[in-house]
Parts: sequence; C-alpha cells; structure tokens
Amino acid sequence: MVVRELDGPFRAIEGDRSDRTEPCLIADTESSDAEVIQRSLHDPDAFSVMFDRHAPALHRYVTRRLGDALADDIVAETFLAAFRRRSRYDLTRPDARPWLYGIAANLVGRHRRTEVRFYRALARTGTDEVAESYADRVAERVTASAAHRDLARALAVLSRQDREVLLMVAWADLTYDEVATALGIPIGTVRSRLHRARRKTREALGARIEEEYGRG
Repeated sequence: MVVRELDGPFRAIEGDRSDRTEPCLIADTESSDAEVIQRSLHDPDAFSVMFDRHAPALHRYVTRRLGDALADDIVAETFLAAFRRRSRYDLTRPDARPWLYGIAANLVGRHRRTEVRFYRALARTGTDEVAESYADRVAERVTASAAHRDLARALAVLSRQDREVLLMVAWADLTYDEVATALGIPIGTVRSRLHRARRKTREALGARIEEEYGRG
C-alpha cells in the first residue's frame, strides 16, 4: 500500500527515505511515544519516529495472524489512521503500543475469515511465514512443523474475541492492562477471555502449550 495523502510523515511507509536528514527523525530513542505524538501536532514529520519505532514489531504480529500478503497494507493503514487521530491521543500514556495495536486489531478484524483460513492452511502445511522471515523469540519457541500445525489448528477454533486477547498477550507482549486499553474493554474481561482461550488451547494442544502460553 502506498500512502500518498501524507507525503512528508509517511515517506517511511512509501519507502522513500532519501531526504530524511533531520536528526530528530533519524534517531529518537529518548522521547516517549507521547512526547513524539505531541511534537507531531506541530511538526507532522516527527510522527515518522512512531513508524520507525513500532512498525517492525507490528508487522511481525500481523504477519503471524494474516500472512505476509496483507501485513504491509494493515501496518500502513494502522499508522495512517494513527496519524489522523493523533490529536485525540491520551498524552498521559507514554507508551503508544496499546493504541497502535488497538487500531491494528480493528483492521485485522475485517479480515477474520482470512485469518481463520490462514490458520487452517498453516495447520495443513506447518509453514509459519514469520518463522521463515524473522528470528523472533516466539517463532523460536515453536520450531517443529507439527507444533506449528497444532497451534494453528487450535487458534482457528477460538472465537475472534478470545483469540485477539490471547495473541496480544502472547505475540504482542502486551500486559493485561495494555490489552484492556487496546481493545477498550475492562481488565476483568481480558482475564476471562484469556483464561477461556488458554483453557481451550491447552485442551487442543496438551502439554505443548504450557511453554508458549503458560505464563501469567
């Protein structure tokens, strides 16, 4: 997906970074997300720091859920939506990951049938696109093709709401409070959905799931 509406701040999405010379846009590791967003209200180009900071992890997360073919579009749409809504961001929250993953969750939700088909295909083939493309720690935990198939089969039968909570905790590394913020639900609902998802997944996978989802 090529985002043309916001030529300046979204050159990162388009892939054109040749004229990115401002020091604050090359590397900003000290400012919180909230500070970056606040600065972007007056300097729209500053928002590209958010893309540089969070897009790689978000792309891995979406790829694990929908496959690589849709991940680029979902990530681009997530950051475009975030840019448009940045004036409404709660600046008391220094970490914007829950906000970004909440936006992404809504976009992923539009493709829930694709997600289920993706897991069913993975259950047949045992090929994890993220494991093939990235050396992330989650992929390293479940390396055998049989385990990939079993995991995908278990995820495919979960409800969308339960799967969303489970994967935000397990794959996005969000806390319960962050998941509640991302999805706009009470933390008690996060706990109940996560408990139900873990129970159903353990029933499908047995002892193997303990290593992947047993924490918390």
